[in-house]
This record gives sequence, structure tokens and C-alpha cells, in this order.
Amino acid sequence: MGFENILLERAGAVAFVTVNRPKVMNALNAQTLRELAAAFDEVEADAALRCLVVTGAGEKAFVAGADINELAKMQPLAAKDLAFSGQQVFARLEKMTKPSVAMVNGFALGGGCELALACTLRTASTNAKLGLPEVSLGIIPGYGGTQRLARIAGPGVAREWVLTGDLFGAEEAHRLGIVNRVFAPEALREGTMKMVETILSRGPVAVRLALETIRRGMNMSQPEGEIIESDMFALAATTSDMREGMTAFLEKRKPAFVGR
Repeated sequence: MGFENILLERAGAVAFVTVNRPKVMNALNAQTLRELAAAFDEVEADAALRCLVVTGAGEKAFVAGADINELAKMQPLAAKDLAFSGQQVFARLEKMTKPSVAMVNGFALGGGCELALACTLRTASTNAKLGLPEVSLGIIPGYGGTQRLARIAGPGVAREWVLTGDLFGAEEAHRLGIVNRVFAPEALREGTMKMVETILSRGPVAVRLALETIRRGMNMSQPEGEIIESDMFALAATTSDMREGMTAFLEKRKPAFVGR
């Protein structure tokens, strides 16, 4: 489909999805959510793509939240439908078989913070600000933020972020484990791509299996998760990549993975 509010670009095995509404700080409206859903589906279906980077256009904002002009007019049932729709879109991102990286280049507030939380990993520039300020508008996060933040950083952090609605810098988010790496603004893309390139250099099947194992294990007990882990470990041991990886290690050379 054609996109009006986002950009979908490819560079080798990497897809870049950019929310492209800089005049409104890349705010998420219903159309943008629909376009994101279509883009995530397109990336997932393309076997040539192995990693996704999500970011925002311009220098000020990753995504500065939902479109307040749209939210202010909503009746309760419409608001519930919008929240559910946003949750479904971000769940598509979270459940992708390919790792995703939120490259946070500015404000990531409300729905923007929730979009970043749905990604596998997060990088941020030193001038980025993250937060869930919905309570200052008389509402609560509606795109999965209350749930994902608690799982990523713990319920204590989630309570503080959600109940105060305060904004937090990238360094604080990094200290709390919400952001994985922080870079100077001019080094954000290069630093993010170095991390992406490291992931791409690893066994493609192993990366996919590891991602699935972590995701599935988060919602079960540790003994149950370890059963999933042993099953995935055994599955990885059936692959050509496993044999190549082991052989390359013993021969002291870089592996040439083939993704099967």
C-alpha cells in the first residue's frame, strides 16, 4: 500500500520505518497506526529483511504521543476501539520473528514511548526524553504501556512513570534498563547500525529462535520457560548454521551462515 504518514525504506537486510509527521511531532493518529500495521506486515513477509529499525522524522521527536486533536473528540466506545487497535498494531511489532530496534531521536512520549517499548531493543540520543504523561491529560496509557514497562523495568518503575507522568532523560532510561544504548545525537544512527550489524552477523535461525524463546518465556514460570529453551536449543542443533558456527569456531574463522 502507499503511505502518507510513514516511510518504509530498505537497505540490504534492514528495513527502516519512519513516522513522518514532523509538523505535529510525529503524533500517532488512526491513519498512522493503520500504516504502521501494514508496514510491519510487509517487513515480516519479506524474507530478505532480517531486522527493523523504527524512528521518527526530524530532529525533535521520535513520536511525541497520540494525536490529541483526535483523542479529545472521542466518545468512550471509540476510545476503547482506538486503544485496542493500537495494542494490536504494537503486538504485531512485538511478536515479529525479526528483531526490531527503536531509534529514539527525540521525544518519545505516550504512544511514542509505547511504540518504543514494543520494539525488541531501544537506542536513544542523549537529548531524548521518554515518558508516559497520559495522567496529566486525565487518561492512562492505552497502547500497552502499563504492561510492557512493568515487564521491562519492573512494577516499581512502571508505577512511578505512569502515576507521575514525568519525563525522563535517555541516561535515566538507560540506567533503568528501558534503553539499551545511548549515543550523542550525531552518532545515534551510526551507533544503532553497529548494533544492528552485530545482530545480522549472527546465525539468522539462532537469532529468530532466541527471540521467540525470550518472548514466550516472559509469560510463564522459569521451569516452563526452560522447557521452551531446551526445545529451541535442540531445534537450533538441527540446522546447517549450527554446524557452520561450530566448525568456524574450531577453525578460527568467521562463520558463513546461510539461515537454515
